[in-house]
Amino acid sequence: MQAEPRKSLVGEEYEVEVGPVAHGGHCIARTSEGQVLFVRHALPGERVVARVTEGEQGARFLRADAVTVLDASKDRIDEPCPFAGPGRCGGCDWQHAKPGAQRRLKADVIAEQLQHLAGLTPEEAGWDGTVLPAEGDKVPAGQVPAWRTRVQYAVTADGRAGLRRHRSHEVEPIDHCMIAAEGVSELGIEKRAWTGMDSVEAIAATGSQDRQVILTPKPGARLPLVELDRPVSVLRVDERSGGVHRVHGRPFVRERADGRTHRVGNGGFWQVHPKAADTLVTAVMQGLLPRKGDMALDLYCGVGLFAGALADRVGDQGAVLGIESGKRAVEDARHNLADFDRVRIEQGKVESVLPRTGIEEVDLIVLDPPRAGAGRKTVEHLASLGARRIAYVACDPAALARDLGYFRDGGYRVRTLRAFDLFPMTHHVECVAILEPATKGL
Repeated sequence: MQAEPRKSLVGEEYEVEVGPVAHGGHCIARTSEGQVLFVRHALPGERVVARVTEGEQGARFLRADAVTVLDASKDRIDEPCPFAGPGRCGGCDWQHAKPGAQRRLKADVIAEQLQHLAGLTPEEAGWDGTVLPAEGDKVPAGQVPAWRTRVQYAVTADGRAGLRRHRSHEVEPIDHCMIAAEGVSELGIEKRAWTGMDSVEAIAATGSQDRQVILTPKPGARLPLVELDRPVSVLRVDERSGGVHRVHGRPFVRERADGRTHRVGNGGFWQVHPKAADTLVTAVMQGLLPRKGDMALDLYCGVGLFAGALADRVGDQGAVLGIESGKRAVEDARHNLADFDRVRIEQGKVESVLPRTGIEEVDLIVLDPPRAGAGRKTVEHLASLGARRIAYVACDPAALARDLGYFRDGGYRVRTLRAFDLFPMTHHVECVAILEPATKGL
């Protein structure tokens, strides 16, 4: 006998007191019956009417939007962007909060994840509890820093560019993205038709005039003739293989950081905030304090940002090994670091390649893993190498906290942690943790 289908609660409304912020761009509330709600567009301490957007009777929690604010927080402002708000563009989580409040919310999330997943207080993590704005991003309430140098636009059936709604494939057509960097906005992606395209990604490199558009066509569609207001290279995503191919112009952009130019090919990964790469390199190098002659690892090394910074500082008697899974990123890293004789870049997954190297001891380690983190097995291997210091760069506080717990089990403690608001208006935050052997100085 089949169970009765659960009743959908989408559209139901509840008047609730909003509780603490949670990881993911929402706050936690409970209905009078005790049902947990994850509420977007709300702030802690507010009283709101929350409308359910996902969930069914008996679910562990429901997702909801605050559609009416009955008692507002002192940190609330009107969303500067006309496309933000319940049911609209899902790109920004905190448009309704003052800039300083956004950073406090992110700090609360980091602190909660550290405590919950690693058993660490801010003091035990060497963290002062603040999230620092990037240079130039400390703007008054009601203003929005234009920082995003890479924007992926979705395309409606009639060819209009827009952005996805939260947890949806539906497209919110827009005529301007307020957080898009000037170099992206000047391409005018929103002002022309993209008939037959599934998505259009716009890239404006930092420190160069390189601009790039990457087109993902719908099956069977022909590419449009791309004539924009300024020189731009055009790439396309193959609908079958997912590979990225040049249509015209360069297949790469040149990004500038740490006094070096880095080639980033075929839409490869680079930090999206124009100040992010330099901010993170500075934090990592200040934490590691490389010495001449050091042996260092750069894991998940991308196009070689940290490997190049390490090579500069360890000198001709030092050595750096980078490991990266992406084939094109490895090609770019080898190109970018070709003038360093003692830098080697290996392709493959870190957990597979590192054991094959035979390396049993290193001085320094940098790891900048994907959002899921490095994981227990990789952390255990790294902890066995006896590094003097380890720098962990993390874009997800939960993954960072889990891995810090694994490092503690492997005999490492957190010396310092710094947090940077490199994604204003969103819930995302970047952290740099510096670890050292727990026995140091004992």
